[in-house]
Amino acid sequence: MIRFVRIRDSDLPIARQIYDYYSLHSTATFRNEPVSPEEFRKSVETISSVYPSFLIKKDAAIVGYCGIHRCHHRNAYDQSAKVILYLKQEHNGKGIGKSALGYLEAHAHRSGIRVLIAIITGENVQSRELFESQDYVQCGHIRNIGELSGHLPDVVIYQKEL
Repeated sequence: MIRFVRIRDSDLPIARQIYDYYSLHSTATFRNEPVSPEEFRKSVETISSVYPSFLIKKDAAIVGYCGIHRCHHRNAYDQSAKVILYLKQEHNGKGIGKSALGYLEAHAHRSGIRVLIAIITGENVQSRELFESQDYVQCGHIRNIGELSGHLPDVVIYQKEL
């Protein structure tokens, strides 16, 4: 059974470990080094009721984390949010991402958010296919936007109106 539990400060090390896997082994985070505990703490909301972060648990095991975060600090964007979703590698492709998106969309809708966006590295085909399968529409493609060890990945932006 999949459950979603609000992330607490004491959960940040396990969530950061999941994130750092992608920093070191993919272009998904647009990083090539682990994130510092301080920087990670700033990126994961533990107290907001509108823009929360959740641990994803399957039975008793932590299999990932997800959340919806502010798109922009200006209040004109308050009805929009960015989806964050990272699973432990061995749990990809098992339907957990779909469950997480459904959970986040329901929370966003209850919170008055009407548009969700996802910003995905162009080569992250599995993540792109997940969002497309859940009716997110590609609304932007920025080519060669960053550099990671001489590689120039694209960024693809998806959105879904709730």
